Amino acid sequence: MKKFSTALIWLTMSEIIFNIAGYIIHSSVGHILGPADYGRFSLIVTMTTMIIILIGNGIPTAMSKYLAEVFESAPEKILGIKHKAMKLQAILMLTVTVVFFFFSPVIAWILHDPSLTPLFRLSSLIIPAFAIASFYFYYYTGLHFFRLQSFLKTIRALARILFIVGFAYFFAPRGLGVEGAVSGYIAAPFFVFLIALICDIVITHRYFPSTKQIKSEVVSFSGKTILAYAGPLTLFLLFYELILTLDLYFVKSLLQSDYMTGIYNAAITVGRIPYYLFYALTIILLPAISKTTSEQNTVETESLVNKSLRLLVLLLFPMITLLIAYAPQILTLFYGTRYIEASTPMSIFSVGVGFLTVFYVLSFALNGAGLVKIPMKLSFFGFLGMIVLNFLLIPVYGLIGAALSTTLISAFLMVSILVYTNIHFHSKISLRTILASLLGATIIFIATRYMFSGIYSFILSGTILFFFYFGLLKIFGELKSSDIEPLSKLFRGTV
Repeated sequence: MKKFSTALIWLTMSEIIFNIAGYIIHSSVGHILGPADYGRFSLIVTMTTMIIILIGNGIPTAMSKYLAEVFESAPEKILGIKHKAMKLQAILMLTVTVVFFFFSPVIAWILHDPSLTPLFRLSSLIIPAFAIASFYFYYYTGLHFFRLQSFLKTIRALARILFIVGFAYFFAPRGLGVEGAVSGYIAAPFFVFLIALICDIVITHRYFPSTKQIKSEVVSFSGKTILAYAGPLTLFLLFYELILTLDLYFVKSLLQSDYMTGIYNAAITVGRIPYYLFYALTIILLPAISKTTSEQNTVETESLVNKSLRLLVLLLFPMITLLIAYAPQILTLFYGTRYIEASTPMSIFSVGVGFLTVFYVLSFALNGAGLVKIPMKLSFFGFLGMIVLNFLLIPVYGLIGAALSTTLISAFLMVSILVYTNIHFHSKISLRTILASLLGATIIFIATRYMFSGIYSFILSGTILFFFYFGLLKIFGELKSSDIEPLSKLFRGTV
C-alpha cells in the first residue's frame, strides 16, 4: 500500500493525542479520588472496557477485513457487509450487557468486595456505548479512511477528558467521584458515535454512492463468513487482553488491598505507553495485508511486514529505555508522590510491554492474512502461563511478582510470533539493526545519569536523548532516508 507510512503517521499522531488524554484522565482522576478510590475506579473501568475490547472488536475487525478486500473492486458489497456486521454486533453486545449486569455480584464476590456490585452494574452501560463508537472506527478502517479515523480519535480524546474528569470533579464532593468518573466513560463514546454517524452520511455517501442504496437493493453478505473469521479473532483478543490485565485482578484478589491495586494500576498504565502508540500500526496493518493477500501480492505483503518489524525495533528500544530511566519522574508527574513506589514494578512491566507490543503487531499481520488461529493459540497458552505465574509470584514478591509474570510470558509470546511470522512472511530483521538499536539505547540510558532529572525537566532531557538515539543510528549507518521520508513529507505539507 503506497500510503502505508503516511497513514501510519496520521493515525500515530491521533493515537498520541488520545493517549495523552488518557494519561491526563488517569492523572486527574487519581488526584481527585486518591489511591483507594482510584483503585476501585481502575478495577471497574478496566473490567468493562476489557470486555468490550476482547469480545466487541471481533466482528467489527472481521468487517474491516472484508471491506478492505472489496471497497475498490466491488463497492456495491460495502453496505451488505456493514449491515450484516451491525446486526451480529448488536445481538452480541446487548447479550453481553445483560449478562454482565446480572453477573456483577459474582464478579464482586470473586474480588472479595460486594460493595463493587453497584459500580459494575453502572459500568455495564459502557459496553453498548463503547461498541457503537468502535463499530464505526473499524468501518472506516476497512474503507481506508485513515484521516477521518484520526479526526474521530482526536474528538474522542477531548470528549473523554471533558466527560470523565468533569463528572469525577463534579460528583467527588458528594462522595460519588467513582460513580461520576464511570458515568463519563458512558457519555464520551456515545458523543463520538453521534459525530461518526454524521460523517457516515456526509462523507461515506460522497465517496461510495452505492452506500445510499435502500435496504431492498443491498447486496447480501454471509454472516457465517464474518463469524468464521471473528470467532478465532475474538478468542485471540480475549486471551491477549487477559494477559495484559490479569495481573491487576490477581493483585486485588491475592493481596486484598485497594491501595496496592491503585499503585499497581499506576505502574501498568504508564508502562503501557509503547503499546498504545503502536496500536495505530495494527489499525493499518490488518486491512493493508488483507488487501495484498486477497490480490495475491506476496512481494507487497512481505514488504509491509518487514517495514513494520523494522519500525518496532527502531522505536521500542529508546521508548522502553527512557521509561525505565525516568520511571519515578513519570509517575510523579502523572500521579504525584503518593504513587512513587510503583517505580520498580513499572520498570519491569515496561520491558514486558515491549515484548508484548511486538507480539500484538505481528499477530495482526497474521490476522490480516487470514491466519487467525496462530495468534489465538499462542495467546491462549500465554493466558494459562499468566495464571500459573501470578499464583506463584504475587504471594512471594507482591507487585514485582505481578510485573515479572507479564514480562516472562510476553518474552515467550514474542519469540513464538517471530518464528511464525518468518515462516509465513519470510520476515527478516538484521542482527546489525538489533545491535545498533541496543547500543544506542545503552548509550542514552547511561546519559540519563548526567541529564536534568527533575519532575518537569526530565521531559526536556528525555526528548533530547530520544532524538540523540536516532542521531546515533545515523552515525552507525542504520537510519535510512526511507525511514524518515514520510515524516519529512508531512512537515513539508506535500501529503
